[in-house]
Amino acid sequence: MACFRSIGSLTSLTHSPRNVSRSSGIVLTSCSVHPITRSTFTGSPISIPRVQQPSQKPTRPRNLLPITSMVKPTLQFIQGTDEMTIPDVKLTRSRDGSNGMALFSFDQPSVFDSSGEVGEITGLYMIDEEGVIQSTDVNARFVNGKPEGIVAKHVMRTPKEWDRFMRFMERYSDQNGLQFVKKQ
Repeated sequence: MACFRSIGSLTSLTHSPRNVSRSSGIVLTSCSVHPITRSTFTGSPISIPRVQQPSQKPTRPRNLLPITSMVKPTLQFIQGTDEMTIPDVKLTRSRDGSNGMALFSFDQPSVFDSSGEVGEITGLYMIDEEGVIQSTDVNARFVNGKPEGIVAKHVMRTPKEWDRFMRFMERYSDQNGLQFVKKQ
């Protein structure tokens, strides 16, 4: 025999829950009532079929386009502080395409103006919508004891790393007006 009980009245029942509806507060259980509880109900029994939920895919109105979060491609020496100086970038790649290297040369980078205030240079961070590419091979050039520039090297050891770097550079160059010039 199936019966409906509210959650508040389940304390006097011996039951094994089969279907719980959290939103309505109703529990469908298979239950047996203790012998001391008698019902005066004389109606006819009913059978309630199980309802199958149709599998529906969430639909989106056709006139709305998906929202894509775009991150401005940027370079950072100190996380959270964008580098304003546009570098010269030299690329080399092995003949078989298995590895490569990018050499970034920054003349008078803006990080020298603020490095004492916001923290230490911890690497070169290349940030775009896909994530962060990090290189820790960063060296400063000094002339007469004053910082002149920064040279950062990023080594790519697999074709996958090369492709990821090139996607970043394409976005960064579009944003900052850089052009690719092939060596002759």
